[in-house]
Amino acid sequence: MSVKSKAQEVENYKPVKSILISQPEPSRSPYFDLQKKYGLQIDFRPFIHVEGLTIKEFRKLRVRPDEYSAIIFSSKNSIDHFFRICDDLRIRMSAETKYFCISEAIANYLQKFIVYRKRKVFAGKKSIQDLKTYLLKHKEKESFLLPCSNLGSKKIASYLEQLEIDYNEAMMYRTVSSDLSDLSDITYDVLVFFSPLGIKSLYENFPDFKQNETRIAVFGSSTSKAVIEKGLSINIQAPAPETPSMTMALDKYLRQANKLS
Repeated sequence: MSVKSKAQEVENYKPVKSILISQPEPSRSPYFDLQKKYGLQIDFRPFIHVEGLTIKEFRKLRVRPDEYSAIIFSSKNSIDHFFRICDDLRIRMSAETKYFCISEAIANYLQKFIVYRKRKVFAGKKSIQDLKTYLLKHKEKESFLLPCSNLGSKKIASYLEQLEIDYNEAMMYRTVSSDLSDLSDITYDVLVFFSPLGIKSLYENFPDFKQNETRIAVFGSSTSKAVIEKGLSINIQAPAPETPSMTMALDKYLRQANKLS
């Protein structure tokens, strides 16, 4: 990826003409409003993607989903790959299987795979802690399986151990860096990152990347840490009290950089 010489502090507000968002393009987004407001080129490109384990890889884990009576889902990806694995193994989950989902959105997504009204589904509002009452109620009777990625589900696993829940993790998919080689000769004024994995992908694709005049926007403390560890400078950061979202942080920066009041 082409970049320019390192910007000094006073040069951080040079005009912005192009921004690369390291996520898939949404159908509707405030980014499109920014694009129109400032006359920008905003491109979307996921720096990471999810790949499912092959059946050969999964069999090496010696886990059979139908040996568990309760499944904990932390994401839509975990649901997709759980039922893909079941289909590939020709496993039919019992109608008595209980499903514990950390949010209503994830629970509703289950309807793609099961007859929802005939199943025992428990949903939290947004976290595993919301499921405490249900987990404790069933901990003595059920055996729990936690489908996860190669990154694991550390917060969920830690909470299950705190509650002394008998569970097993099963990796069913992995998050990997995307191939960005087609961007090698393209320059953007601003790169926007949302996770440490995005930074990891950047350097896997462009080991010699130098920030130079490219400004970097980051969301979240873990992403900030990954950027700093690479010796890069953060020019735009969210969330913050005045800018809780990335689009708000970009808007604030662009008002100064592009001199639009």
